Amino acid sequence: MSPEEALLNPARLYRAEQIRGRECPIPAAPGVYAWYFTSPPPLVPVGGCHEQHGAVLLYVGISPKAPPSNGRPPSRQTIRSRIRYHYRGNAAGSTLRLTLGSLLAKDLGIDLRRVGSGKRLTFGREGEKQLTEWMAEHAQVTWAGVSARLAGLEFPTR
Repeated sequence: MSPEEALLNPARLYRAEQIRGRECPIPAAPGVYAWYFTSPPPLVPVGGCHEQHGAVLLYVGISPKAPPSNGRPPSRQTIRSRIRYHYRGNAAGSTLRLTLGSLLAKDLGIDLRRVGSGKRLTFGREGEKQLTEWMAEHAQVTWAGVSARLAGLEFPTR
């Protein structure tokens, strides 16, 4: 099964409690992942979106990301570490959490704020906790392992 087929027609979708536990089924490998939502945030137009298992596909990601072109070492993240971070991290390190939190801010009573003197933004300890709880209730994920080349680890040099 191709990665695209695995993301669009998964045998099942996984919830937070299945991912965060010791027996996490996600491999520590390069891959792609798709987030489905049983109750999308308000204001998100879902007409025409792909649906599977009673949930709507709204976000697709890849891990690790492409290696930097500035000579820094490539990311050592895997689809396991990335998906787990989306489920329990913070908005500063997750575009998914940043977007969801921004869309749900009014409903959850949370607001985005700067952390320290830098440019990092999060929803604060309580806001991130509320977002994590919302995701545990409404977000489900599936994934497909891919070769390092497809995951962006092998790029031609100039």
